[in-house]
Amino acid sequence: MKKKLIVSGAILCLLILTGYMLFFRNPSQKYDFRLDKIASGDISMLVTATGTVNPVTSVDVGTQVSGIVARLYADFNSVVKEGQVIAQIDPTFLQQSVKDAEANLDRARAQFADNKRGLDRTKALFEKGMESQLNYDAAMTSYESSSAALKQAQATLDRAKINLAYATIYAPISGVVIDRKVNIGQTVAASFSSPTLYTIANDLQRMQVLTTVDESDIGRVSIGQEATFTVDAYPDERFSGTISQIRLAPVSVQNVVNYTVVISVNNDQLKLMPGMTASVRILVASTKGVLKVSNLALRLQPPPELIDSTKFLAARESFSGRGGAAGDSSRGGGAGPGGERPRMGGPGGGEPGAMGDRRAMFQKVRDSINAAHGGNMSEDELRVEMRKAMGGMRGSGRQSQPQPAMKEVQQTSAATYGITQRFPEYQKSASTLAQQTGRGRLWVLNAQGKLEPIFVRTGLTDGRFTEIHASDLKEGDEIVMGVSSSADAASEQARSPLSGQGSGQRPPMGGGFR
Repeated sequence: MKKKLIVSGAILCLLILTGYMLFFRNPSQKYDFRLDKIASGDISMLVTATGTVNPVTSVDVGTQVSGIVARLYADFNSVVKEGQVIAQIDPTFLQQSVKDAEANLDRARAQFADNKRGLDRTKALFEKGMESQLNYDAAMTSYESSSAALKQAQATLDRAKINLAYATIYAPISGVVIDRKVNIGQTVAASFSSPTLYTIANDLQRMQVLTTVDESDIGRVSIGQEATFTVDAYPDERFSGTISQIRLAPVSVQNVVNYTVVISVNNDQLKLMPGMTASVRILVASTKGVLKVSNLALRLQPPPELIDSTKFLAARESFSGRGGAAGDSSRGGGAGPGGERPRMGGPGGGEPGAMGDRRAMFQKVRDSINAAHGGNMSEDELRVEMRKAMGGMRGSGRQSQPQPAMKEVQQTSAATYGITQRFPEYQKSASTLAQQTGRGRLWVLNAQGKLEPIFVRTGLTDGRFTEIHASDLKEGDEIVMGVSSSADAASEQARSPLSGQGSGQRPPMGGGFR
């Protein structure tokens, strides 16, 4: 009997403990909202990369003959002129080679003269019938052989004189010596490859930055775009340049394909030096005076219990029914964070004002394109044609750099490298950001404390803020950037008794509740 009472008491305690854990240890969660206001301002889309500052033209001056460096007439940072003597290789051995070649030439001349006299005698006797054909042919062969030997000796002498001339090193271009590789008394061997004596830069007032751009960004880079960069030597100063060339040769680094982009830079103050590392920012597109929101607000995925489901479904159907024309769609731009590609649907409801006029124009263009193709276009084909047609009407607020003509590219690229250009130069087509639109979703708090979605058209993004177009929002309106709950705060406190100082983690903000 006593044993039964003990078992029953243990079961009762277990039930009481379970009920306490279920009903008293799990209070309703409380949510805190992080709010932000819609701002108006400018947005610039940039492509960032790193590169190296280099002279436009630099020449490695070498030697074609081997020997000991006898004289050096230029040093680091020396300013030299084209044709100026900058080094001298010891010519002793080369001078002896010239004398040896001259002696061989005299010997070949004497042999040639003797064979010529023998041929003349044999020929005279052969014409009188006093010499055989065999002897005449032998004399002719000796004469021809000595003539060839004479030419060979003359060529050997010319080669020896050329090698002697090569012992004097001249500056191939006018410029500044930026590197010297040898010292006086050093032996250089040109048997397998030409050793480098100097490196001469043509003009340090005109530099170029060779930067590598990732293949995911190269499509937005075009010739003529502006680029700014900084160097560690002058961290507070920003230099500017213009993209002059996009090279087609791919450079693969750890399975990542990059392309070399050349940025022409004016260096009148001579602050930039060869080899400096440049942090480059290329201006791809910009827009002014538009509504913009933080990217955190576009990425927010709130918990389902906070969403007003009725308003959510109504807003989504309204946005889809208008063919994605949420607000002013006259501006283009890339899809923002969390955005989706637009659906080029049919006309929407009969809202008055400019919105209805835009939808009417949209439908008119759609019908005309469909009729021009016989009315048999699929939705995908129609969507592509619509983007092409509407692309010319958009982008009134875009500020893109003008693209240089093909003739300008030919004149500015080859001449700087001393290349005679005779063929047209390939130029990558420019990207049309005005045809790239996206859509996103923002959240606002209603009077009941629930979250209502507002679907917007997204435009340019700079990585922190994204351009939006929506008729339901204006500057100063509050939107929700992030949501945090009491459960998250309790778990954070449990992980770190010092209020998050030791956990290394932050409470969930805009990216929480995926």
